[in-house]
Amino acid sequence: MRRNDEAAIAEAAALIAEGLPVAVPTETVYGLAADATSGEAVARIYAAKGRPDFNPLIVHVADLAEAERIGKFDASARRIAEALWPGPLTMVLPRQPDCPIASLATAGLDTVAIRVPAHPAMQALLRATGKPLAAPSANASGTISPTRAEHVTKSLGGRIAMIIDDGPTTIGLESTIIAVDAGRVRLLRPGPVPISLLAELAGCAVEAASAGPIEAPGQLASHYAPSRPLRLNATGRREGEWLIGFGDIAGDASLSESGNLTQAAARLFDLLHQADAAPAQSIAIAPVPETGLGEAINDRLRRAAAPR
Repeated sequence: MRRNDEAAIAEAAALIAEGLPVAVPTETVYGLAADATSGEAVARIYAAKGRPDFNPLIVHVADLAEAERIGKFDASARRIAEALWPGPLTMVLPRQPDCPIASLATAGLDTVAIRVPAHPAMQALLRATGKPLAAPSANASGTISPTRAEHVTKSLGGRIAMIIDDGPTTIGLESTIIAVDAGRVRLLRPGPVPISLLAELAGCAVEAASAGPIEAPGQLASHYAPSRPLRLNATGRREGEWLIGFGDIAGDASLSESGNLTQAAARLFDLLHQADAAPAQSIAIAPVPETGLGEAINDRLRRAAAPR
C-alpha cells in the first residue's frame, strides 16, 4: 500500500503499462484500474476480482474529448456530460466504429460505459498513463464495495500489484449509470446524481431500465454482499445481530443519527465492512427512506441482502 503522491502515481502508471491492475481511489469507491485497450490487462481485472466476464466494466477517461473518441454522444448525452463531468455519473453509449476499448471490457456489447472521474488520484493516473482505464470496484466480485484502502487489502491483498491509499472516499456509493441513445435516457443504476437533474438536462423523462441482458455494472441481483445474512428495515436488534442504525433507530453504529442521506451514503459500505468483521451471527440495518440518495442506498442494500 502506498500513500497517494507523485511517486506513487508514477509507479502505478508503470505497472499499468506492464498490463497489471492497480487499486486507486475515486470519489465514489476505490477502483481496480488497468489499460482498457488491452484485453490481457482487462482479463487480469476479471481474474483478480473473480468477476463474471458477461458483466461489463466502466471505462474511465480524463475528459469529454477523450470520451467522444470512445462513445457516440447525441445532443442529450453531450448536455449531460458537459454539466456533470467530472463526477459520479457513468453513461452507457454506442461504441464509436474505431473504439479502441477491448471487447472484454464491454462484455462484447456494442455499447461502452464511460465515466470522467473527479478524484485527483484517478485523474493523475489517467494523465500519467495516457490510456482509458477500466476500473470496477477494487474488491472480490459481489462483496462489499471498498471505500478505504484497508478494505481493498482485506479483499484483494496478494492478488494485485499495488494499492494507492488516499483515505476514505467522499461519496461512498458507486456512480449513477444511465444509457443514452437516440434521445432516450434510461436509468441502469441509481447513484449520487438525482434523476430529476438528469431529466432536466436531457429534456425528457428518465426511463426505468427494462428487464433484460446485463448492460452495465451493478445490475446483478446479488451484489455488494457481506459474508453474513443481512436483514433490511430493522426497527430493533434481534439476538446475534449487529445493528446499523439510521435516524431515531440507534444501533451498534449509525449511518446518520440526524437522518442525513448524504452522510448515510458515505458511511454505508464502511459500516457494512465493520458489521461483517464484528463477532455477530448476522447483520441488520434500519429503514432508509426511498427518497433522493435513499433510492441508491436501498438499491445497494436489496442486492446485498439478496439470495446468493
